[in-house]
Amino acid sequence: MIIDTHTHLDNEKFIDDVDEVIRRAKDAGVEKFIIPAADPKDLPRAIELAQNYEDVYFAVGFHPVDIDKYDEKLITCFITHPKCVAVGEIGLDYYWVKEPEKRQKQIELFHRQIEIAKEYNKPIIVHIRDATEDSVKVIEAHPDIKGVFHCYNAAHQLLKFSDRFYYGIGGVITFKNARKLLEVFPKIPKDRVIIETDAPYLTPHPHRGKRNEPYYTIYVRDKIAELWGVTPQEVEEITTQNAKRLFKI
Repeated sequence: MIIDTHTHLDNEKFIDDVDEVIRRAKDAGVEKFIIPAADPKDLPRAIELAQNYEDVYFAVGFHPVDIDKYDEKLITCFITHPKCVAVGEIGLDYYWVKEPEKRQKQIELFHRQIEIAKEYNKPIIVHIRDATEDSVKVIEAHPDIKGVFHCYNAAHQLLKFSDRFYYGIGGVITFKNARKLLEVFPKIPKDRVIIETDAPYLTPHPHRGKRNEPYYTIYVRDKIAELWGVTPQEVEEITTQNAKRLFKI
């Protein structure tokens, strides 16, 4: 089976047909789904889906672009929910946030949310955009934290954390312009690769331009199989065991 370790099924783009989206994915062999926290307003929907579907899980946390909405009580209130498997997505985003004081606030809240994750023994889901250097510094300050680099950005600096971090691989690996990721991918240990979609975003080839959904993990799986020189079934076995190990599902 396949586990989509990062899919925003709580997004408004799935509001009308989420049941069909989940059914279609399951028919293709996608058995489990993890909804990361992105926008706080969508958290009730994520929890609702996790409660309604045995194989849907969620994470709590504040995305770096949402630092102005930070409410620690929201995290601690739901982190003990039986379907909460991680803290995230958290991290640094310097693409959307330019102001030095807001970037510093991102760093502070990245540290703080890691501390919460450690307190509750949860892995973290890390978002990094145009902020690799500072992200490395934060993670180095917490040698006992584990997690995943969501939408791994092909930065070589992040490979040194492969003893405790996993690397989320999604539709980008199927893009014709994914040269950097294709070059670095062979350096990722096989037991550290997990599959994700980031649905409804980053739709893989050949469906770029359409809404992404968990069903499309099959294209990511097939590309990884091609790169590893193994069967799609072997990719499923390896990445599923990796995801289960990280998220304890």
